[in-house]
Parts: sequence; C-alpha cells; structure tokens
Amino acid sequence: MNNDTRVDYQTNPGRYKHWALKFEGPVATLTADFDENAGLRPGYKLKLNSYDLGVDIELNDAINRIRFEHPEVRTVVVTSAKEKVFCSGANIFMLGVSSHSWKVNFCKFTNETL
Repeated sequence: MNNDTRVDYQTNPGRYKHWALKFEGPVATLTADFDENAGLRPGYKLKLNSYDLGVDIELNDAINRIRFEHPEVRTVVVTSAKEKVFCSGANIFMLGVSSHSWKVNFCKFTNETL
C-alpha cells in the first residue's frame, strides 16, 4: 500500500459512502451502512461494517455538522442499516497492510472522533 498518498479530510453529506445523515426536528439520525468496496485505500473490504479512516472522516464531518449547523438537535440516534450488525470494529486487513505511522495516525484520529 502506498502510505505516502495524501488524505483529503474534507467531505460533506452528499459525498458520504458509509453514513446517511437525517434530521427530523430535534433528532438527528446517523445510519451506518459501510460500502465494503469503498475503503480509503485498496487492498481490503469493509466487511460487517468494519471501519477505516474514510469511515471516520465521514463520521467526524457528520458530528461537526450536527454540533455547529443544527443547534435544534437534542438527540443523536446512531444505528445500522445492516441487519444484526452494527460495527465489527477497525478493519484488521487495512491495519495489516498499513505502515506503523499510518496505524498511529489512524488510531489518533479515530480516538479523537469517537
């Protein structure tokens, strides 16, 4: 895997591949439906809603939009579109093909987002 490729942290709900964001008055709903073929980098699939940095970038964007663009929101519902699966955790195959520095930065960004 080419670990030198720059990552674009800018996104918006119209570009999301893994999350759906919906607002209904004071309730925001974030629905996880990770596209297993849309990992941030090649070499792995996001099976069972496992996540990578691309999933986290979208989640971070959604949370910031809820916080700063929708002051009416009082409740955030986080759910899954996949039956009987919410999230299986970080994608092990992505971690396996990543450099040490990529893993460290992934973990830092994920921890800050969650």
